[in-house]
Amino acid sequence: MPSLGADMEAGTVSQWLVKVGDEVHRGDVVAVVETEKSTIEVEIFESGTIAEILVPPGKRVPVGAVLAHVTSGAGHAANTVPSVSTATPAVPRAPVVTAAHAATVDAAISPPAPVARRSTVHSPVLRHLAQELGVDLVTLTGSGPGGAVTRDDVEKAGGRRGDGTRRRGRATGKPKSVPPAELQPVTRVSSSPLARRKAADLGIDLSAVRGTGPHGSVIERDVRLAAAPALPEKAGPGTTVADDRAAAMRRAIGALMARSKREIPHYYLSTTIDLTAAAAWLEQANIERPVTARLVLPVLLLKATALAVGHVPEMNGFMIDDVFHPSEAVHVGVAVSLRTGGVIAPAIHDTGGLSLDELMTALKDLVGRARAGVLRSSEMSDPTITVTNLGDLGVEAVFGVIYPPQVALVGFGRVTEQPWAHAGMLGIRPCVTATLSADHRVSDGHRGARFLTEINRLLQEPEKL
Repeated sequence: MPSLGADMEAGTVSQWLVKVGDEVHRGDVVAVVETEKSTIEVEIFESGTIAEILVPPGKRVPVGAVLAHVTSGAGHAANTVPSVSTATPAVPRAPVVTAAHAATVDAAISPPAPVARRSTVHSPVLRHLAQELGVDLVTLTGSGPGGAVTRDDVEKAGGRRGDGTRRRGRATGKPKSVPPAELQPVTRVSSSPLARRKAADLGIDLSAVRGTGPHGSVIERDVRLAAAPALPEKAGPGTTVADDRAAAMRRAIGALMARSKREIPHYYLSTTIDLTAAAAWLEQANIERPVTARLVLPVLLLKATALAVGHVPEMNGFMIDDVFHPSEAVHVGVAVSLRTGGVIAPAIHDTGGLSLDELMTALKDLVGRARAGVLRSSEMSDPTITVTNLGDLGVEAVFGVIYPPQVALVGFGRVTEQPWAHAGMLGIRPCVTATLSADHRVSDGHRGARFLTEINRLLQEPEKL
């Protein structure tokens, strides 16, 4: 077992790429080893023949342990394999017995394995929706690939129609063991996550609040209006309703960010991006558009970030119970500052699949609804990566704090004119500083640097976004 770093004490052989009797040459990759940091391909530094494999796949051994015996020299290769077979007759026979037993054991344990996986890898939005509708994800049979539970499965089991409203009567997909009385509070009070947090902070009973959101659901604004008469009594001398609201927001943000810094090992990277091509393309593209439909630079930055995670998937997903769950979908969370103070980061769903015009429309709609306090629960529960942009406030660079359970956050500062050397010529070009805050449990500086470089490359070809 080679030492793959000063902090490495042991490694696990995950796969052998050779077998007893194979001839190997210097530089060949013979095994794959997993360490705490990554998966490493182990090269061999002597030519010869594999005489004996001592460490089976899945076994963890300390650095320096012997993994295999290799006989050197072509002349000895023919005599080596029979001698090993004679001296250690268990070597050729053991795989046959082990394989038979393994096949039997795998066949016996394979049915429950998908169930266990489905119960732990559900996305945050599915878990939230299931909790809201009173659906048990463990017992629910999925219709997706490999039996995966989809949003439609949860909504059908919870008795929700395609338009988001509830069916009357008992849901046909609900387990009969769940009494209808237990589901009554869920069907009677539909509310957003923000509204529930606000109600908990202010001591408001949601069942007594009149909802003005979609399908009569209670939103944060409804809770604020319901609490307005009581707030002055709770507030101290000289405070206002707005002060109390801002303090509650700061407490919530503080708690989340404290958890993030406590639990997530952050690392930070930054790079300066030349925006000459992007600015020129935007100017030309906006000539043909009416004022209300013109594109802005943040749209290009969001699209480039969403496409870049396709090349570096370690930046897109969730860390849950110390296990990283990559997300195939890219839902970019957009940090939005609220007029009353504080920041939230709702998601634009499937960001990479939207055209720039669609993304511009979605961004304007999201920011407007965020500042009005009218957001969908899915927008708050399933961002897979967050982008923050403080350029309009004059900040040149921002190093953000990761939003758990996400694993990365990208920041952009303001566009500045900087001296730029290109092709032996010095000139002035518009530039922006892009930063990355990432989770060291999932990625490292090499992958983070590749991610920022990919964003840079995409912004040099804005016509392809």
